Amino acid sequence: MPSLLVHVTCGPESPTKAALALFVAAAAVEVGHDVHVFLAGDAVQLIREPVRSSLVGLGTGALREHFEKVIAGGGRLYLSAGSCAARGISDADLEGIPHEKAGPPMLVRLIMDCDRNIVY
Repeated sequence: MPSLLVHVTCGPESPTKAALALFVAAAAVEVGHDVHVFLAGDAVQLIREPVRSSLVGLGTGALREHFEKVIAGGGRLYLSAGSCAARGISDADLEGIPHEKAGPPMLVRLIMDCDRNIVY
């Protein structure tokens, strides 16, 4: 199956767009695609438990449900290390969440290696 990179830069200030990004990623995982989700900029705030649990997009559903489907289906999650540092995302915020902190070189690698890329 082809691979998909979903690069997310919008955060809680744009709940519909943020939920849509994970909704699409979950749909791709469910049909067997190799899915990578890279959260950067304000999107790293989506990883915080209060945000994951409460964010619901208009017509795009609950972020938590989509996030859980991506992880359960083998999707890989990357978090911009610089964005996490700038927004105070701590190791406690990431506890129990399979992820990799990465920087621009990893994002560029994913862009070049994945068959398709979507940016939200």
